Amino acid sequence: MSILDGHKQALDVLAQRARTRSLIARRGADFASNDYLGLSGSQALRDAVAAAIERGVAIGAGGSRLLRGNDPEHEALEAEAAAFFGSEASLWFSSGFAANSAIFATLPAQRDLIVHDALIHASAHEGMRLGRATTVSAAHNDPQAFADAIGTWRAGGGKGRAWIAVESLYSMDGDIAPLADLAEIAAREDAFLVIDEAHATGVFGPDGRGLAANLEGRENVVTLRTCGKALGTEGALVCAARALIDTLVSRARGFIFSTAPSPLMAAATRASLHLLVAEPERRAQLHDLIAHAATVLPATGSQIVPVIIGDDARTMAIAAELQANGFDVRGIRPPTVPPGTSRLRISLTNNVTRDQVSGLAARIEELA
Repeated sequence: MSILDGHKQALDVLAQRARTRSLIARRGADFASNDYLGLSGSQALRDAVAAAIERGVAIGAGGSRLLRGNDPEHEALEAEAAAFFGSEASLWFSSGFAANSAIFATLPAQRDLIVHDALIHASAHEGMRLGRATTVSAAHNDPQAFADAIGTWRAGGGKGRAWIAVESLYSMDGDIAPLADLAEIAAREDAFLVIDEAHATGVFGPDGRGLAANLEGRENVVTLRTCGKALGTEGALVCAARALIDTLVSRARGFIFSTAPSPLMAAATRASLHLLVAEPERRAQLHDLIAHAATVLPATGSQIVPVIIGDDARTMAIAAELQANGFDVRGIRPPTVPPGTSRLRISLTNNVTRDQVSGLAARIEELA
């Protein structure tokens, strides 16, 4: 009997349910990445990175931010990001997962309540699992469900602070949160509102400042802005009041005990923020593509278009066929999405054309 038998058996069970995962090389037209503005491979960012190297920006940080890893490029990015998005301060993490985990594991206190959208990202769940607050799920994009959850908690003796946790644009459904209603509830309940802007930053709002741009800067609002999607680099920025940012620096284990992100990528991300303002045609091109896609695919109002198949194995078979036909579309299965809702997740980026979108839609119609 092998020490690995338990793992092998668990993998066999996943395989029988068509739920094993594997790494697949990029091929064909990009309908799978989150490189929405086409910045990751752009000449503009290549030039910015080359210029940063030329002026001596380091590739590696060499340590955690609280030791010798704090680089002037980190601080410059955080200052510029806070000014750009309109928050009092910001803090850069190595990834959106790390940032979300840190927010929910660190900021809510033990006697607090976190009411989160039922479809919120796994990274938020990880943070809540590590944290001390009580957590409860609210029906997706239903403001009244959030208000009711807080009311029930208060009626049961809850004395702490409520935290409302949502995404502004949901990564698997492509729909947009009712942020104005949620902000009103947060104000009424004296609650914090945490908004994951990962898929909206760079795509929506004035100069790509996101769907929460008009809420940024309020002392009860925390936003997370992933840099590895529309910004084309890596890492994530938490934007919030200075007291909350300082709390993360002092108490977030994922920040304190991690080697700092690359100073070179901090310089690249600063360049991305500048490009959002300097090259608005990138957003215009993407929104034109979104409008065209709505005529041949399900319309979500965003660059994320799910095509629900349902069955896990059939979803993956269709995805494989699309890949063989030159369309890089990936299948998404539980637990990433609810059971029975396995889907093709179509991501619209400036890396594809209108004709490629039409061709993809035609092939999906034949297969699905």
